[in-house]
Parts: sequence; C-alpha cells; structure tokens
Amino acid sequence: MILSGLQQKVVGKNGRQSALVKSIQIVWARNLITRVEGKPQQELSFWLLVKNLAYEKQVVLQWAGEDNVWHDLPAEYAGVAGDGREMWRAHATLTLSAEAGLPGNILFSARYRAHGKDHFDHNHGKHHRLEADAGVWLHPEVAFHPLNTQSRLTPDQTTYTVKVAVAARAQAKAVWLHWTTDGWQTTQRTRCELRRDYWDHIRQSNARNPNQYGVSVWSGVLPIGAVHWVEYAVVCETATGEVWNNNAEQNFRIGRGEVSVLALNLHCYQEEDQVEKFALIARVINELEIDLVCLQEVGEKWNQGQGEWATNAAKVIRDQLKHPYELHTDWGHQGFGQYREGVAVLSRHPILKKAARYISRNHNVYDIHARKIVMAQVSVPGLGLVNVFSTHLSWWENGFREQYENLRAWANDLHRPGVQATFLCGDFNANAGGEGYALIAETRDYEDQFLKATARPLFDAVFRNGGNSQEQLADDGRIDFVFLNTGSPLRVTSARVLFTEDEYGLVSDHFGYYLTFEAT
Repeated sequence: MILSGLQQKVVGKNGRQSALVKSIQIVWARNLITRVEGKPQQELSFWLLVKNLAYEKQVVLQWAGEDNVWHDLPAEYAGVAGDGREMWRAHATLTLSAEAGLPGNILFSARYRAHGKDHFDHNHGKHHRLEADAGVWLHPEVAFHPLNTQSRLTPDQTTYTVKVAVAARAQAKAVWLHWTTDGWQTTQRTRCELRRDYWDHIRQSNARNPNQYGVSVWSGVLPIGAVHWVEYAVVCETATGEVWNNNAEQNFRIGRGEVSVLALNLHCYQEEDQVEKFALIARVINELEIDLVCLQEVGEKWNQGQGEWATNAAKVIRDQLKHPYELHTDWGHQGFGQYREGVAVLSRHPILKKAARYISRNHNVYDIHARKIVMAQVSVPGLGLVNVFSTHLSWWENGFREQYENLRAWANDLHRPGVQATFLCGDFNANAGGEGYALIAETRDYEDQFLKATARPLFDAVFRNGGNSQEQLADDGRIDFVFLNTGSPLRVTSARVLFTEDEYGLVSDHFGYYLTFEAT
C-alpha cells in the first residue's frame, strides 16, 4: 500500500516516489496552551520541508492570532531530507500578561525566497487554520510524520523517544519504529503507544488525543544505550499492509557525535552598522547552536599596540551569546592603521589546549603579511578531541606556500592519538582552483568539506582522482574554506552559505560558511 501524502516518498518498504516535490510545504503545526512554567503560555511550533533551490534562502512562517495581526517568524535549518530537500523549523512561545493576551486560534502560511523568487504554502491563498490548544495539525497531504525537533542526543542520554503524529485517514492499526544504530547491518522494531492523556502528561495541556482534526500522537522509546547515533523510519500498520515514512529514503537520524563549524571573516570593523552586524552574527550562532566558530579579521582598537579588550570583535560577539562560549583569540598585525587584527575560535564546548603562532617568516606587526593563527583543542561531547585552527593566510605571491606548509606541519604534529579530527578553517586568500588551493589538494592531507557536501563528483575528481582543480573550479569563487584532515572519522552532513543578501543579510565583505558533521 502506498499513501500519496506529503509530496514526498511516503512509500512501501520497496516502493518508489510517485508524487512531485513541492518547493515548500508545512508538514505539521502545533498549537498548545500550557502552564508548565507557572503562567499560561501558548506554544506555536512548525515543521517545514524546503526544496534546496539555492544555498542562499529565506524561510519565514507567517501567522496571525484572533486579533488578525500578522507576524513573521523566521524558520531555522534543521537537517537534510530526501529528494534534494531540507527540514526547517520555527517556534514561538507567547506568555499571558496584563498587557497582552494569548493569540488563541491562528491562521498560518509559509514563504520561501530563493534566487529572488518567492514560493508559498498558503492553502491557495486561504491560509491554514489551527485552533487554540488543539495539539497537532497535519498537512492534508500528510498521513503521518515524526514530531521530534531535538537536534542532538545529550552526552548521557541512553533512550530516545520518538513522537509520531498520525492522521485518521492513515487508518493505523499500529505504529512502529524501524531503527538501527549500525548503518542497517542489524535492525530493531519498537511499537509505539497511543496515550489519551498524552498532552496533559507531557505539557499540562487540555488538548485531546486524538484531537478535533483526527490527528493522534503515538510515542515509542528506543533503548539506544551509548551509541553515537540512531537512524529510524516510521511504519504504519494498516488493514491492507505496511506504509513507511523513511524521509524520502534519507531516513530520520539523530546523533551525539556531531559538531557544527562556521568560518567567517569579520572585515576588521570596516562595516557600516557594525554594532547591529555583530548582534546579527550572535543571533545566528544562537539560533543554529553552532559548536565551533572560526573568525578572521578580528579587530580590536590599536591603543598604541596595547589593544582595548572591550572592543575585541570576538569578545563583543561572545558576550551576546545565550550559551557560555569559550574564546581563544590573538592578533598578528595592525589592520587598517588603527586596529590590532587577529583571529579567534569561539567554542560551545571546553577548550582543553590553546596555542597561537606566526606561520609567516615575517613577524613585523606593521606588515599585513605577518600572519599569526590560533589553535584550540576542544572536547566535543560524544565525539572526543577536535583540533581547530582559525587561519588567515596571505595570497600566493605574498607567501602562501610557506605559510600553508608551516600550518600543515603544525597541524599534523598536533594530530596525535586520541584526536578525532583536525579542522583548518578561515580565509585562505586562495581562490578555489588557484595555485594555493591546488597545493592543498595535491598534498592530500586536508580536504575541502564544502565541496564534498555540495558537489561530490567534483570533490572526488579533485581530491581523490587527481583532477585539475584549476580547470574544474575556475568559476567557484571561494577563498574561505573548512578543510578536514583526510581519513577523519567525521562525515560532512550539510553545508550552507550564511550572511548573504538572501540568507540573514550581509555582515562583512565575506560570506560565512556553515557546515555540520557527524561521527561515522
């Protein structure tokens, strides 16, 4: 049996896709009124599927309460889906106060902008509707779907509860989780439970289960132990057979051995609206919960070479982060005649070792080609030790070869037993496909992870098969990279370009490169 819902591959175990993939679709929405925090609150949550039409994209959930005032709620990236799509999520919590009531029943739609073109899921202009404290709504084309939004397993988590929303039209006799922790070499099945008091039990909500939309929530607990990751599909047992939702053959996946990395050149206080741009960078780090942030052109007032810590750009950003981040920064030369210019690593996890050194022969602080970089050894929960280098090299004609060879030798020396991965991140001042990039590819110690995630055949040609990168990457344009040591047990799972005109907005004369990795 095959259900045609979701415009995705919701298929029989060996079935194939039959429906077209939409550019954007709201998969499910949730409207709850709870008293978990002591005061009445209304929680609005949304899960979307977005076709990956461009690296630069903007996804917004638009909603209005009973006051008919419309709000834009930015969605955030949540992971990879099948059929060339991505999962995005949005959430808002509203608290009842003397000045403002709760929104109650809502209307909602979604807008997706890519390549200057807008795509909508707005129910043909009529908007979707969801009553207050109704629990979960499923898109009319969706038969059943997981409700999980947790981004990663915690270090001490030994069970994982999967919640599944099931529409009455699925005619479910039972709901199962088909799962694995070893890449499908072995599999297990766990039956899900339907509790009538589900919403009261978990959120102190009066929502019914099933609710007035005929949607019920089932839950199953997976005894995962201490594994790095778990992968699963949802199986709906019906009178005529099994129906599967396996995320369009991508499967649903969560792990604890995961790490995310952002590389961004800050342009050394040369931006207009600099305060607002630092705040935007901090907001994005908060939203994406980025583990490792590598910054270049980190400016700090010169102050006769003594610096002024309160103006250090990495510190300014760090001080606006919700989660406590550790900061390691150092400077190498005077920038733009009035700043100490350097590099930095911000880490969401403990930094166990720190170091900084010049990789250039030139140590003259009044020469921009005096290049100092920093290294941080970070303990990533569920993964182990990771070495991270925030780098800013000179152009080829200004000493790139010597600087890169010194960087490579230093990084290789520190990649000792117990270190799971070494990242070289930042502004290499080497065009993709240029002489400097070709040198990195030819030495085969480190590989371009953005290229690996976004153009695997091209990556294989350049880094595995000895292809001519200067010809094959002539139109690439990047000079900022995230390189990972060859043979690392990490696998890149996604790559995005941030801080473009279409993705959050410009904050520098460089874009930011954001990548996620998981343990294999």
